[in-house]
Amino acid sequence: MNADPLSSFRPARRLDGIGVSEILAIGARAAQLRREGRPVIVLGAGEPDFDTPENVKDAAVAAIRAGATKYTALDGTAELKAAIIAKLERENGLRYEPAEITVGAGAKQVIHNALMATLDEGDEVIIAAPYWTSYADMVRIAGGVPVAVAGREENGFRLDAGDLERAITPRTRWLMLNSPSNPTGAAYSAADYRPLLDVLLRHPQVWLMSDEIYEHLCYGNFVAVSPMRLEPALRERALLVNGVSKSFAMTGWRIGYGAGPAPLIRAMAVVQSQSTSNPSSVSQAAAVEALNGPQEVLAERRASFARRRDLVVAALNAIPGLHCRPPEGAFYTFASCAGVIGRSTPAGTVLRTDADFCRYLLEEHDVAVVPGSIFGLAPYFRISYATAEAELRTAMARISAAVEALR
Repeated sequence: MNADPLSSFRPARRLDGIGVSEILAIGARAAQLRREGRPVIVLGAGEPDFDTPENVKDAAVAAIRAGATKYTALDGTAELKAAIIAKLERENGLRYEPAEITVGAGAKQVIHNALMATLDEGDEVIIAAPYWTSYADMVRIAGGVPVAVAGREENGFRLDAGDLERAITPRTRWLMLNSPSNPTGAAYSAADYRPLLDVLLRHPQVWLMSDEIYEHLCYGNFVAVSPMRLEPALRERALLVNGVSKSFAMTGWRIGYGAGPAPLIRAMAVVQSQSTSNPSSVSQAAAVEALNGPQEVLAERRASFARRRDLVVAALNAIPGLHCRPPEGAFYTFASCAGVIGRSTPAGTVLRTDADFCRYLLEEHDVAVVPGSIFGLAPYFRISYATAEAELRTAMARISAAVEALR
């Protein structure tokens, strides 16, 4: 009898310890419970619940009808690069040339390209924790070593300059910062950035990757600022990463972009040329309209997110055992559940970790949230408030009832 052909399959060692996102696994379990008739509210999605603006959709339709359905330049059309350059100068006070711009199939691909283009085996990448889970895995796939440095809650989940300095070694190639942040919503002001930038100036081998995908989602008087604007000397060893997915509710269009020194951009193009080649031609045309067209929708949606943030933060802080700092941006809260660790569910299960608490909320109270441990800091849990206010109110009531039922 012939052996099972699949018995000879052997995954590459580079995938050791890397799996499908835990967030996706939680979403899959929530979807299963919904199919079984459970009224699960999912607060785990990292995408806006709004639709893509009509003018952007119209631009995509027009591009299709005009025949813009062929291959484009490898890393972005001239029109989209021009729109990105204009946006960066208009909004961020930064000037770039076309050779310093790259466009990929989402900001995630831009980050992946940069890491693949620059990391050798064993090179280190410092990641400010809590961090988006994909950062560390992308570093590992590229042969690098992720070095997580925790931003403590008492420092607003922001990286401390002394901790950064101590984490730098001769193998350090990058520092990755995300402001406003997924998962905490924490953001860096000019004053917050300054000590970190001073550290980088003392270590010229360390490059900065600034993920600014949530820049338009800031609340109150907080205004996002790019670190390269604050310290022009870092511009020649920094990559700015952004895209249209969060601000313009274009997650499925898969358009992200990067701005950095031309040698880096050329190396990233080599990586992209042997993976996806150009991003979708139609999506690029839509992104041109998003960046060049009316921007009023950004303020309208930001105001809606601000109301939701205030609703969730107030509700969480009213629940004994939980507490939550108000995030400066993005659409996430990162609340501590330390006060309920060690307590028991009505069924007698002891909650020993934040993952246990999140599992209890999902399985017994029909609310799906994400444990902070998968983002590199426990015991916390992340809520995405990119959903309708009515659902958020119901979810907060369920979480309150769940905590009240603990012994």
